[in-house]
Amino acid sequence: MPIIHLPDRGVVKVVGDDARTFLDGLVTCDMDKVSPEKAGFGALLSPQGKLMFDFFIAEAEAADGGGFFLDCPRVLGPDLVQRLNMYKLRARVIVEDLSDILGVGVVIDGTAFDADDYLAFADPRLPDLGHRLIGERNRMSGLGGDVAAYHAHRIGLAVPEGGKDFAYNDVYPHEVLMDQLHGVDFRKGCYVGQEIVSRMEHRGTARTRIVPVVYIDGFAAIEGIDVVAGGKVIGKTGSQYRGRGLAILRLDRLADALEGGHQVSAGGIPLRAEKPAFASFDVPGA
Repeated sequence: MPIIHLPDRGVVKVVGDDARTFLDGLVTCDMDKVSPEKAGFGALLSPQGKLMFDFFIAEAEAADGGGFFLDCPRVLGPDLVQRLNMYKLRARVIVEDLSDILGVGVVIDGTAFDADDYLAFADPRLPDLGHRLIGERNRMSGLGGDVAAYHAHRIGLAVPEGGKDFAYNDVYPHEVLMDQLHGVDFRKGCYVGQEIVSRMEHRGTARTRIVPVVYIDGFAAIEGIDVVAGGKVIGKTGSQYRGRGLAILRLDRLADALEGGHQVSAGGIPLRAEKPAFASFDVPGA
């Protein structure tokens, strides 16, 4: 399988003498752990702890000009730049959206690539997600690749994606598994929204989670419809592929439904929730 170009991903660059400390005071991951050898996965939250933007942070070698490159949803690039500039104040940083110039690709099966042509990094969420590549968009778009195969792969691994499995500004990091996928560092210093996220972690109050689901009839529902049980809405469907998918569910309501003997379904199609292989939380019935 060749390199898969992800046309809906963009790149925002943050560079300058204060770039690392600037980002560290804003994002959920620990910037001290980000290096040219190791990328980070994190988010910028609202003061209320809601997820506004999520992204990968890759650092370029000093010999290549340095700076941090944020692999983010392309449609959110301009808003991310605007939000980061709002926090800039006197920090010596330059923030720019390079999405018209730079694109993002993935390698999920060990396909060889020339590291000199890309800013390449292992996906920090799960080893099975392979590598991500940032490079010239025009060149990368010519590579093509099977985008559906990539999404089928991440769905199979129970890895959600914003805009497909959840809406931005509407969820907490725990709900979209960022605490499980190395997207939140609970030992770092302060960042925007930290108090709410830390409280959810230490009190164990995350009742809503994205989990994999299996459609019992083998036919998947469409994205974005209600998951119901016993006449009550307990969640909403997300990405789907060949009888499997992801859904964001209230796990306490799922437990009540199963205890009451109610069928869980979406669009009239019965489904069963499963526990992600990497999860430290329990899923009722799994």
